[in-house]
Parts: sequence; structure tokens; C-alpha cells
Amino acid sequence: MVCRYGLVASSLIVFFAFGCSDGANSWTENTTQVVQESNVNQLFVEAKASQKAEILFAQGNNLLDRQRYEDAIKAYDKAIAMKAEIAEAWINRGIALTSLHRYQEAIVSYDRAIAIKPDKDEAWYNRGIALTSLQRYKEALVSYDKAIAIKPNKYEALTNRGIALTKLHRYQEAIASYNKAIVIKQDLHQAYYNKACSYALQGNVKLAIENLDRAIQLVPGKYKKLAKTDPDFSKVRSQKQFQELLQ
Repeated sequence: MVCRYGLVASSLIVFFAFGCSDGANSWTENTTQVVQESNVNQLFVEAKASQKAEILFAQGNNLLDRQRYEDAIKAYDKAIAMKAEIAEAWINRGIALTSLHRYQEAIVSYDRAIAIKPDKDEAWYNRGIALTSLQRYKEALVSYDKAIAIKPNKYEALTNRGIALTKLHRYQEAIASYNKAIVIKQDLHQAYYNKACSYALQGNVKLAIENLDRAIQLVPGKYKKLAKTDPDFSKVRSQKQFQELLQ
């Protein structure tokens, strides 16, 4: 089976507006002016911290794209130290940790993002991936369902939800999840391949071959090779039609 990650690459842009007013003579007005200037100074400090955090976040994303996961985590940690409420930094930090197979730490990072922005579908989705990697499939389903509730057309979550259901031997529900993903994205080769796996695990040769053939048509080089060794096809591998498809 094949699973997908979701990267959050959005930058953080903070706008501040400052105004000027004429000086005043009364004690009350002077006091008010001092408070305003103090607030402005604080806003400048916050703006500078936000800008630095934004730069570090972008650096982290660049390192993540280059698969330098340890360095990416360090950049995200620095960004978070300056501005802890950057949900996107927590999410991408979690992706870097997941890439290093540090799944439990990744879940903690995703949970921090969710505490800041509960409606961030990427946090729920990637949390589901980490839980799937830990074979905590029922919990993964909850996370995928949350992501789908926030973003109903998130075909990646529907596909990965199907994987979790397959692992729980809930094959018909898995196939229904893959079908929903395919309705959204008709050339979704991962869904066709995983659907073929679900049918193969049930011993349904005809539908396993039909869906595998569709995946192979979409990405010829990948799925022929993958299906030759994928244990999900053990029940159908000896079938003549299956062998002919992989030639």
C-alpha cells in the first residue's frame, strides 16, 4: 500500500499600522502619549520577532524539501521559540520527525498545532499518518475523519483512511473510502492500487486485477514492480491473469 504526506508551506505575514499625532500640552495627554509610545515599541519588538520567525520557518521548509530533517527541526524549533503560536511550524516539524521515524514526537508536535488551530486539516491528516506508522489504526481513523470533516475534498486523507481500514480488515469500508477519493480525483493512482490490495486480501481476483491494471495504466513503471513483491497480493499472485498483467 502507498501513503501520502501533507506539507504546510504557507508563510507568515504580519502587518502593523502606526499613526502619528500632534503633541499635546496637558498632563493627561502627555501620559497617554507615553503609553502609546510604549505600546508602539512593544509592537516593533513583536514585529521583529515575527519577521525572524517567518525567516526561520522558511529556512525550515527549504531544509525539509531537501530532506535535511534534523536541520529542519532545529530551524522550526528556533522559529517556535520566537513565536510559539505558529501552527504551521509545529506541523512541518512533525513531518520532519515523521520522516525520521520519530512518530511519537511527531504526534506531540501535531497536537501542539491542533491546540493552536483546531481547524488545520494538515495537522489532523499528518497526525493520522504518524499513528498509522505506529499501527494505531483506530486512532488514525479519528484523525483522518477530522481532516475530512474540515476539508471534505481531501482525497489524500480518504486514501490513507482506506489504508487504516484495510489494516483493520474492514475491507468494504476501505474500498468505499478509496472510491470517494477517486470521485474527487479520477487519476488517483494510489487509490486504485490500494483498492486492488483490498480486493486481493479478500481473494477477489477479478476486481484486484481490474484496479491494479488501472493503477499501472496511470503509472506504468511503479506499480508493476511494486505488485510483484507486495504481500497484499499473496492470495492472487499465482493466478494466471495476475501474472500476465505484471509481464
